[in-house]
Amino acid sequence: QLQLVESGGGLVQPGGSLRLSCTASGFTSDHYAIGWFRQAPGKEREGVCRISSAGVSTNYADSVKGRFTISKDNAKNTVYLQMNSLKPEDTAVYYCALADAINYYSDIVWATGYGINYWGKGTLVTVSS
Repeated sequence: QLQLVESGGGLVQPGGSLRLSCTASGFTSDHYAIGWFRQAPGKEREGVCRISSAGVSTNYADSVKGRFTISKDNAKNTVYLQMNSLKPEDTAVYYCALADAINYYSDIVWATGYGINYWGKGTLVTVSS
């Protein structure tokens, strides 16, 4: 059974940086997409970014483009989210997610979360002075 475990959340000042990690265990597929969603208090879940299994393709929400970078280390089964120039509106619980079914890299799956096969438990990021 696949497990996704996030780490790296915390409190950071506006303009600061933070790196989240997500380690996958119990997974052997070569065809999948892995990425991040976030949900702020009182708001709907938002797709943040994703990366293909080979690490060749990446996509980002407009709200984080140019500030966030997703990467993966296949040897460690770990995906990273480097977050720079953080803003108070980035405050949210960040969830690692993996899709390995048909259309696993599609925009609709990564915009809505419907079609995501596995979720982590989340890690809280708070951007505040």
